[in-house]
Amino acid sequence: MNLTKKKALLAIILLIRRRRRRRIARRMWVKSWIERRNELGAYQNLVQELASEDKSMYQRYFRLNEDLFKSLLAKVRPMIQRKDTHMRKSISAAERLAVTLRYLATGESFHSLGFSYRLGERTISSIVTETCDAIYQNLKDRYLKIPSTSHQWKTISDGFYNLWDYPFCVGALDGKHIAIKQPKMSGSEYFNYKGYFSIVLLALASYDYKLIFVDVGASGRNGDAGLFETSPLNQQMKGKSIAFPEAEQFGETCIKCHYHIIGDDAFPLRNDIMKPFPFRQLLHEQHIFNYRLSRARRVVENAFGIMANRFRVMLTKIMLEPEKAKQIVLEICCLHNMLIDEQPSYKNACDSERDNHELFQGSWRLDKSLTELQKTKNRNCSLSAKGQRELLKQYFCSTSGSVSWQDSMVATKNNELN
Repeated sequence: MNLTKKKALLAIILLIRRRRRRRIARRMWVKSWIERRNELGAYQNLVQELASEDKSMYQRYFRLNEDLFKSLLAKVRPMIQRKDTHMRKSISAAERLAVTLRYLATGESFHSLGFSYRLGERTISSIVTETCDAIYQNLKDRYLKIPSTSHQWKTISDGFYNLWDYPFCVGALDGKHIAIKQPKMSGSEYFNYKGYFSIVLLALASYDYKLIFVDVGASGRNGDAGLFETSPLNQQMKGKSIAFPEAEQFGETCIKCHYHIIGDDAFPLRNDIMKPFPFRQLLHEQHIFNYRLSRARRVVENAFGIMANRFRVMLTKIMLEPEKAKQIVLEICCLHNMLIDEQPSYKNACDSERDNHELFQGSWRLDKSLTELQKTKNRNCSLSAKGQRELLKQYFCSTSGSVSWQDSMVATKNNELN
């Protein structure tokens, strides 16, 4: 027998063995410990025990109470329910939702969740991505919708003035990096200045910590200013297609002030965007302005902090491709807004002020820093934008616009810096 025939015979023998191994492997449809899911799985046991015996722990387990769980389940059931077959029973919609919410609440790995719920790692991955998409599709039109009328924007502005003593503000803008695994063939595209791979969540928050605009999915190498420049929100603001109220007369002056959003030093200074004075040799009045702006801007920091405190997957590295990670973040934004409306205790982690208006930090700040942003270079801004900032500064230091505690707050902060 020549060498060529020997090689051909060897190849046939290896092919037969490979096919035999495949047949043997396929004899086991599912592992025996997974087969006992319906009797011993976490949803069938622990979750049911919490629902009947300890409502507060049930809420901590899922981050929402049983009534909200059932309400959310009714919305997404048609999209996530699978049919039983003659070979096996499908995983119920309730269990799919439970697995997804537990993943969002803890950031636990799919491998670890698989042991708790007696499900395969790939099954968990599929359940989470499909359920997140279903939740987002069902909630986005109600809970993640940008205001469409000047009256709606005016209501937000009134909220900022009544709660945070800042006039003409229609939202606080900020960005947050969400850690992900390095996407394949991406090089340094998603590598951010903090030293890890991420996608960016750019969000505009209302006075009550709700998110009224989000832009998710840009690679981590992008800065907040660059993301805002290309965002749909900025395009609408520049094109005047967004329905901000018309500029109004400011206080007792004849000068009109534009309705605007507020941000930190990463963003440009424009008539429709206000940011702090640069922290270099500031006058007392400029310190006052910065304090009043930062006091109102805390709503977006708290929104991010509450989200990450409740849905701790945002504090971990999401081991999914960017598009799937984006879907998870969008779903969390929807759930965040829903829980602010439906579950008051959800906001307990936010900052508060004592009777003397000294800041009492919320429990979310006990976690690692969530909103550190890259400081950017100064940008050219219009004289009218600078004039508007000066006007607000003068108003905050005037008899009609000042608040009784601002001087002591600024003095305390300056002493801390010194």
